[in-house]
Amino acid sequence: MANVASTDRLAQGSTVLGARNVVRHFGGLYAVNDVSFDVREGEILGLIGPNGAGKTTMFDLLAGSVAPSSGEILLNGVTVSGEPAHRRIGRGLGRTFQIPRPLANLSLVENVMLAEQGQAGERLLTNFLQPFRVAAQERAAEQKAMDLLDLVSLSRLAHEPARVLSGGQRKLLELARVMMADPAIILLDEPAAGVNATLLEVIIDRIREINQRGVTFLLIEHNIDMVSRLCHRVLVMAAGQLICEGTAAEVARDPRVIEAYLGGAAQPGEAA
Repeated sequence: MANVASTDRLAQGSTVLGARNVVRHFGGLYAVNDVSFDVREGEILGLIGPNGAGKTTMFDLLAGSVAPSSGEILLNGVTVSGEPAHRRIGRGLGRTFQIPRPLANLSLVENVMLAEQGQAGERLLTNFLQPFRVAAQERAAEQKAMDLLDLVSLSRLAHEPARVLSGGQRKLLELARVMMADPAIILLDEPAAGVNATLLEVIIDRIREINQRGVTFLLIEHNIDMVSRLCHRVLVMAAGQLICEGTAAEVARDPRVIEAYLGGAAQPGEAA
């Protein structure tokens, strides 16, 4: 459970990522309807809600995969509502996906190195004019990738092809890959989905460790125990709207949350 002292400290933190009256509709369907919230520097914020609540669409809006119909997305105080995902990565926003898709035939270290930003070797002419610079950057990137694989307990498999990994190990690889871009905030899409209990403990520990290094997290998760253990605050969505926020214990007792889950596909203690 996130402790109260750390929650009080984070309440004073600056906003890393914000949504202001965000709406996204597809024809007559409002997937996200007038949602506003802040993700504070250094916190782990959970986003839960019954199936169809609009959580994934909200993530897509924040990441830049989908543009809002109206409203504003702010990243470190800058309006990024019209920017594509790759521009937001450059501003320090990283994202993982519920189903990781590493390049199966590349090694783990190669998969992680691909996420390095601003490599001189990406420009053809530089490879001819400054080969020593390119080589030095590649060595540095490989060492950084190896350090990140060590962080997520995959260094022993660094030179194995990604196809050998289990589902839980692929989640850890994706966490290392997103860290390669030095994000200030990471959007985690169901990190516990399809992961066995042993690897889930590893994932929880690594999220905590990365958070202690100063990285902010916003996560969608169906595993309420994981949310309770990790998150300083929890937001609850239902029918495209934000209906409640507070600690995990507070939102679990809120009548609006209980009603949303009882009217949906899941019970409060089972899914989000």
